[in-house]
Amino acid sequence: MPGYGFIGEEGGTREGADKSHTWIVDPLDGTTNFLHAIPHFAINIALQREGAIVAAVTYNPITNELFWAEKGKGCFVNDKRLRVAARSRLDESVLATGIPFLGHGQHAKFLKELHQISQRVAGVRRFGAASLDLAFVAAGRFDGFWERDLKPWDMAAGMLLVTEAGGKVTSADGDEDILEKGSILAANLDLHPAVLEKLNLAA
Repeated sequence: MPGYGFIGEEGGTREGADKSHTWIVDPLDGTTNFLHAIPHFAINIALQREGAIVAAVTYNPITNELFWAEKGKGCFVNDKRLRVAARSRLDESVLATGIPFLGHGQHAKFLKELHQISQRVAGVRRFGAASLDLAFVAAGRFDGFWERDLKPWDMAAGMLLVTEAGGKVTSADGDEDILEKGSILAANLDLHPAVLEKLNLAA
């Protein structure tokens, strides 16, 4: 709507006449993948109403997969309903994460977290687009995802995708201040506390 505000990677924050609604937009998540011709990136859009994410779209143009959700109405990819994976054991799980890169992130903290997680799971993946990592958790392809030093436009859509697919989303420290803290942990209801426990061991 023309009166809504915007928060985005490209344009920063622009307040609209309607103070209760804000679009949170990343027109290209996975920019480094895109620049290196790695076919894994997405367009990420979320609508925030009075502080809550109420609608989300993550679109992968390479696979033509449109992940979308509306608060209280479920999560879908194209026309297929999605649910998070049902695995309950860490040693059977594949998790995704993001690795800090030049000039960004807490490298030492990440290595401690990776040490705690990697020795207890079936695998850890780093694909380079947080939006698709979260969409894959919603789709049950990944069993969980954690990352720090993210921006609201990286996480907002995926937060709703995962919760509407039956998963749990908090900050990587286990609280609800996800967009403010810039970190996220997403998994199903069984694995979330187990992953959080391991992340806490790295604190």
